[in-house]
Amino acid sequence: MENGHLPGVRQVRYLPPPSAGFGVEVLGFDRLRAMDPGHGRGALQRPDFHVLALVRSGAGRHTADFVDHALRERSVVWVRPGVVHRWTDAEGVDGPLILFEQDFLAGTGIAVEAAQDPFAPTTWRLDEARWELGLRAADHLGHEHAMSVARPALASPPVLAHLLAALVLRTLPPEPAPRAGTAAGDRTVFRRYRAAVEEQFAHRHRVADYARGLGYSPRTLARAVRAATGIGAKQFLDQRLLLEARRLLAYTDLPVARCAERLGFEDAANFTTFFQRQSGSPPSRWRAGHGDR
Repeated sequence: MENGHLPGVRQVRYLPPPSAGFGVEVLGFDRLRAMDPGHGRGALQRPDFHVLALVRSGAGRHTADFVDHALRERSVVWVRPGVVHRWTDAEGVDGPLILFEQDFLAGTGIAVEAAQDPFAPTTWRLDEARWELGLRAADHLGHEHAMSVARPALASPPVLAHLLAALVLRTLPPEPAPRAGTAAGDRTVFRRYRAAVEEQFAHRHRVADYARGLGYSPRTLARAVRAATGIGAKQFLDQRLLLEARRLLAYTDLPVARCAERLGFEDAANFTTFFQRQSGSPPSRWRAGHGDR
C-alpha cells in the first residue's frame, strides 16, 4: 500500500517556483486565494509537505482529519505531511502561510520533534504575548525568504531553516507533550520506531517485529515509546492504523474487505473487530457518519 494514496483526496506535491527552490516558501492567504481562483483549496487534499499558517486577521474555518476548527486572530494552523485537510472557509482570513518540505527541519530538538509528530494538534490559539513573538519570527523568515528570491547569490537555506525553527518554537502550543525528561537514548529509540511505523504500519502490526527490525528488545522499545508519548508502543501503532482506516472509510468507496486488505489485516472480520475496539463503532457506522469529510 502507498500510505499517501487516497482516491477520493487530491494528492498535493511540493512544487515551488524555480526561483524559490530552497525547501521553504513564504506566502500568505492572499496569495493562496490569488493562485487558486477555482477554490480548489476547499476540496479535500493531502500534501506531502508542511503547511504552517498564522491568522493575523479575519475569521474562517479549517478541517483536518475529521475535525472542524474555527479560525480567528491568533490562530495557528499546522498541517503536517499526510494529513487530509481542507480550507473550509479562508476567504476573509489573512496572515503568513509557510510551506516547507518534510525534511527541511533536520537534526534534533523541539522543533524537529514537533514536525515529526503524527498526532500533534493541527490548530490552536496563542495568547497575545506569544502571538506577537510568533508574528515577528514569521516576518523575519518572510523577509529572509524574499531576499533569497530576489538575490539568489545571498540565499542561505541553513539560515532559512534556523528562522523556521525559531518560528516553530515561538508558535507551538503553550503546553506541549511532556518529553523534556526523556533520556536522549530513549528519544532516539522512539524516533526510529515512529519512522518505522509510518513506513510499515500497513503490513506490520506487531511491536515485536518492529523491535527485532530496529535491533532493540521489546522492553527497550516499550520503555522509550512510553517515556516519549505517555502511551504504550502497541497503542501508538494502533492509533496510526486507526487513523488510516478512518481515512480510507471516509474518503474512498472501497468495501470494508478491501480496506482491511489495504491495511494488512487477514480478513474483514479481524479489521472490523480492531476498528470497533479502537473507535467504539463498526466501520460501516463510521463511514455513514463521516463520508467525504
